[in-house]
Amino acid sequence: MTEPDSLQEILGVSFKDTTLLQQALVHRSYLNEAPEGFSLESNERLEFLGDAFLGLAVAEKLYRDFPDFHEGNLTKLRSALVRTDTLARVARSLNLGKYLYLGKGEDESGGRLKRRNLACALEAVIGAILIDQGTEIARGFVVQLLSDEFEPTIEEKLRNDPKSKLQEIMQSQRQATPAYRTIDSSGPDHEREFTVEVLVDDALLGRGKGKSKRRAEKAAARDALQKLEGEEGLV
Repeated sequence: MTEPDSLQEILGVSFKDTTLLQQALVHRSYLNEAPEGFSLESNERLEFLGDAFLGLAVAEKLYRDFPDFHEGNLTKLRSALVRTDTLARVARSLNLGKYLYLGKGEDESGGRLKRRNLACALEAVIGAILIDQGTEIARGFVVQLLSDEFEPTIEEKLRNDPKSKLQEIMQSQRQATPAYRTIDSSGPDHEREFTVEVLVDDALLGRGKGKSKRRAEKAAARDALQKLEGEEGLV
């Protein structure tokens, strides 16, 4: 464990109350082994606060950056950005593990590298910054902290979601939103198959079939994207 003073330089934040930063690094396993006079509690309360603020800050950025994304798409993107794997990866880039206060057993079992420990500590640090520096600085810290994660995460989600990808292209190239309409459904209730078309300004872009309307819409969007790939400048 390394004293947290140098961590302020890494974070780019000068704490008014450095004990807040110290508390953000205290794993609960350390409390039973802490030296006499150690008065800090674990980082769990700060983690609770940081987790809530992190979700809000990320949601706000996504809301502002993607005005045409529906609630479902925004929720998926937020979840990907605040999940344990993402936060642990960011925490490792800050070398946060070496600053943690861990009990001997937790330390010896690789606690400084555990994803959950790292993610929780990072959320606690965000909570500490929120209390010490205020909302605006904390929000800026979160956005900067995740800056390298936003683009690849969004690209990955769009790649795996043809409807979102199609919507992004149509908004950027034509300032229009795709519309889906069901043109046919056939088969018995337990094996119903739907046929859906996707249109922009009444122009047919693609058609797809599926066992549900949602699957058929995705198939239609995928068909449209495949056709657009052959049109220079659109994809």
